Amino acid sequence: MTELSGNKKRKMRSAARLYAVQALFQMEHSKQSVDAVRQEFLTFRFGAEVDEGIEMADGDMDLFQLLLEQAVNWQAKIDQMTDRALVAKWPIDRIDPTLRALFRAAGAEMLEGEAPPKVVISEFVDIAKSFYPEGKEASFVNAVLDHMAREAKPEAF
Repeated sequence: MTELSGNKKRKMRSAARLYAVQALFQMEHSKQSVDAVRQEFLTFRFGAEVDEGIEMADGDMDLFQLLLEQAVNWQAKIDQMTDRALVAKWPIDRIDPTLRALFRAAGAEMLEGEAPPKVVISEFVDIAKSFYPEGKEASFVNAVLDHMAREAKPEAF
């Protein structure tokens, strides 16, 4: 097996984070189990060809599975961290489901992942920008994730 370049690994990790947000959104929206959604993504999304010549990005399967599993395992803790980072009038159950999925995936990586918190924040802010290219959501996501990271890994700051 050939060794992957650092750039390829970064792209695969970024794709895994995006897929984790999409999978968590899908689980909440469709009420599917984590196992069903994981299998669908691993079978039909990772590196799959969707149209003639258009290929889905290959993702880091280990990171994807870690984020999915830990977002489910630690959902209550992650949601509480998110709630503390949000304005009191906007508990997590009142925010956009895409952002909720993003905060859960990012929270899972902050709690259980190996990447430094600043990398996690940057990656998930980029994902927010891809979902909301016109809005202020990226700044909002940055502020919430910064608060969550300081709670999850205070030693990194």
